[in-house]
Amino acid sequence: MSSIHDLEVELGYSFKNVQLLTQALTHSSHANERTNGERDNEQLEFLGDSILGFLVSDYLFRSYPNLTEGHLSRLKGFFVSSANLVKYAERIHLGSYLQLGRGEEKTGGRMKQALLVDALEAVLGAVYLDGGMDQARRLMLRFLEPQMEDVEESERQLVDFKTELQEQLQARHLGKIEYIVISEEGPDHQKLFTVEVMIDGEFGARGAGLTKKAAEQSAARHALERMWATEDKPSEALTKNG
Repeated sequence: MSSIHDLEVELGYSFKNVQLLTQALTHSSHANERTNGERDNEQLEFLGDSILGFLVSDYLFRSYPNLTEGHLSRLKGFFVSSANLVKYAERIHLGSYLQLGRGEEKTGGRMKQALLVDALEAVLGAVYLDGGMDQARRLMLRFLEPQMEDVEESERQLVDFKTELQEQLQARHLGKIEYIVISEEGPDHQKLFTVEVMIDGEFGARGAGLTKKAAEQSAARHALERMWATEDKPSEALTKNG
């Protein structure tokens, strides 16, 4: 297992009470094998989960005051999802710091998404207890800020580009629109869908997303962008492959 100090460097935070960090990294399988009353990270994970939800909600509320409650909820869901949080955990190599029982160690516990996400939330809870809400917010933003472009993209995908594309094509007397899923990649809980939009049976554009609807919206947006880039020849812009 890597040193606690190395993890503090990754987190950008030094603990006053390093035992809190040790507890955050201790899986129940490890604690159950000890007879010295060592505590696992489940309570810290519970606390960290609540803090994360609050901090992300607060961030989105302040950063995007014009979005509806529904839009904000979808963005929050994206940020706090296990599929997203595990990327943060992997970025700081959190698995190498976990304290696991023999069974979990043998079955690849250091790579398991659920264990990594729980530990990340536990670490956030430990930072909160050790340094307060400002330090917890700083840690959350350390992960969140690099995803600013993803937030902007997610916001754009909330616009109904499919309806806009349909209206633009009707105004130009162009034809039928069809959305075709051409690939589904990844496990069920983290699929990436790729969709092509066809106009009168010809290729219009391609888009990707974490849901089929998001991929369709992305494809429609790309088709609109091609249309707007060549306003003088809209039909050619939408039906020329590539």
